[in-house]
Amino acid sequence: GEDNARLVTTVLFLLILAVGWTRGFGALERLEQVSVTLKLAIIGGLLMGMSLHFADVAAGDGLMYHSPNLGGWQAITLLFGLIVTVQGFETSRYLGDEYDSRMRIRSMRYAQWLSSAIYMAYILLMSYTFRPEDIKLEETAIIDMMAQVAPILPVLLIAAALSAQFSAAIADTGGCGGLVNELTRKRVSPRLSYALIAGLGIALTWTADIFAIISFASRAFAFYYALQALGAAVRAWTFRKSVLFTGFYGALALLGFAITLFGQAIE
Repeated sequence: GEDNARLVTTVLFLLILAVGWTRGFGALERLEQVSVTLKLAIIGGLLMGMSLHFADVAAGDGLMYHSPNLGGWQAITLLFGLIVTVQGFETSRYLGDEYDSRMRIRSMRYAQWLSSAIYMAYILLMSYTFRPEDIKLEETAIIDMMAQVAPILPVLLIAAALSAQFSAAIADTGGCGGLVNELTRKRVSPRLSYALIAGLGIALTWTADIFAIISFASRAFAFYYALQALGAAVRAWTFRKSVLFTGFYGALALLGFAITLFGQAIE
């Protein structure tokens, strides 16, 4: 049930906190490497299964085209609300004590390209083989859909989901520790940041439903990115007097604030 899922999440938070508090960032990183490797292997299998299903449906002339039922401003605000699905790959930005800038930049670029390819392939393979009315808006809808593709896929998907969220939690915990340590000029240790993040995560787990958490996280990320872009715009004008870069980063900041205010949840 729902409480069992929350208990599992709480245990994972406590595990991450225990490892980070007692063994530090290096141990967290090794945990994440194992988790990400497992996740990518399962995603590869999932996409392969969906590709074979897509080919079977196409061979039987059963591919479906669905006309959009949203347009204009509603579609734009819904797109704003999806930011949480394509963010999170900036974690290495806050690991300056462990990696040089070139490595961190390269890692973020590779992560964005790989994730974009996975998202686009998944959307393409799903959109033409499932009817919207057959998709229930609930946490486990994707599992029911994959059962129609192959019996083994729901099991793999559950393992991938656990692995993905575990690795994301580890990455965000490590990234937050580095960010707080950087912003406070090393006054707040990463270990204390790990405890704060675990505490807030557990509190949200037991007080909010998953869609509310996603909506809150999406707006929080958009607002944070807007502040980062605004800071970049100020620096571009202060140190380089560049109208081009100031305008570019300023536009990104406005977009981030617009997403924060107007982003619409999928429900």
